[in-house]
Amino acid sequence: MSRRIKRTDPKPRSRDERKESRPSKARSAKKAGPRPGGKPPRFTGERAERRPPKVTQERPAPEKPVEALLPTKVQTVKVTADENNMRVDRFLEARFPGLSFSHIQRVVRKGELRVDGKRVDSKDRLEEGQSVRIPPLKLDTPKTGGPLSEAAQKTLAALKEMTIFEDDDVLVLNKPAGLAVQGGSGMTRHIDQMLEVMRDAKGQKPRLVHRIDRETSGCLLIAKTRFAASHLTGAFRSRSARKVYWALVPGLPKPKQGRISTFLAKEESEDDTIMRVAQHGDEGASHAVTYYAVVETAGNKLTWVSLKPVTGRTHQLRAHMAHIGHPIVGDPKYFNIENWQLPGGLQNRLHLLARRIVIPHPRGGVIDATAPLPAHMQQSWNLLGLDGSRFDPIENAPEE
Repeated sequence: MSRRIKRTDPKPRSRDERKESRPSKARSAKKAGPRPGGKPPRFTGERAERRPPKVTQERPAPEKPVEALLPTKVQTVKVTADENNMRVDRFLEARFPGLSFSHIQRVVRKGELRVDGKRVDSKDRLEEGQSVRIPPLKLDTPKTGGPLSEAAQKTLAALKEMTIFEDDDVLVLNKPAGLAVQGGSGMTRHIDQMLEVMRDAKGQKPRLVHRIDRETSGCLLIAKTRFAASHLTGAFRSRSARKVYWALVPGLPKPKQGRISTFLAKEESEDDTIMRVAQHGDEGASHAVTYYAVVETAGNKLTWVSLKPVTGRTHQLRAHMAHIGHPIVGDPKYFNIENWQLPGGLQNRLHLLARRIVIPHPRGGVIDATAPLPAHMQQSWNLLGLDGSRFDPIENAPEE
């Protein structure tokens, strides 16, 4: 099932493809041929209970520590297309995974980091092509860990309960719906804060390498070491990671397999922040591509779809499904069908699951983890007579 993936530099992507929701066929994927360096893993829809996470590892020669990758003098870098619309602090996290949150905030606050020669705030967003002046960086002295309090022990037990896969470098959690990945306004409990209880003997805390929405459940990848953080972050940036999501939507998407390609931009108001479909060239607009496939229908009322995001924009899947007229059931931000009634027995909660993640392991081989349906989605599947073990046709979607 698992096979080794050889990472290669991604080929340049065209931004001229503007046609939305055109069919994707298995033969088109075959014509494209395998990627340089090996064929990527194919997705299937097997039950999580029948296929535990797998990883095949080969130990390579030791590589440079993360400390050696940090700049020791001032350097200037260009913002890439994949980093367009990325927050300044997220940009530094992605480029230098070993940096602490406090150190990132400090260099930004002091004005040591400049964008096109100007001071910025950590929450400001970058644009492709901008020049970022990065000062010399260093890792903070790790905190020494002590005995865990009773509350910390309960937190550790909660994390262990969520764990799908774990080894010395990597942790994959089945994040429950309603639990945020990172803190925000009024947020007192979130995954990043919970990871404090997993500091190792050197005081190093596991690091987030990607995020999923608060109300989305499923696979969340965590790096336990600086070495793993650097490699996993690189895999996401080069799009070597493959992700599959499951969702429940109203109606029947046509065609049954398709590609959604738009530009998305953040739209903020006093009450809310959403992603809107934008035009190429609009301020803050980023290209977003999603493949979808119908797995099974419940009459003509509701449809179970499988989704494969090629890019990783904020709320991408939710905004894209709303854009083609099939918003995800229970979505408080994007469900916009007037007078639509939720069938009896179904909970009005977001029906979106980060079902599966397949990514090269930092030390060789492949991590392949699958999350089961959360309780509220399993209840809906049971009521609608949907078979969670059905074959997932999203495997026919191209990788680009």
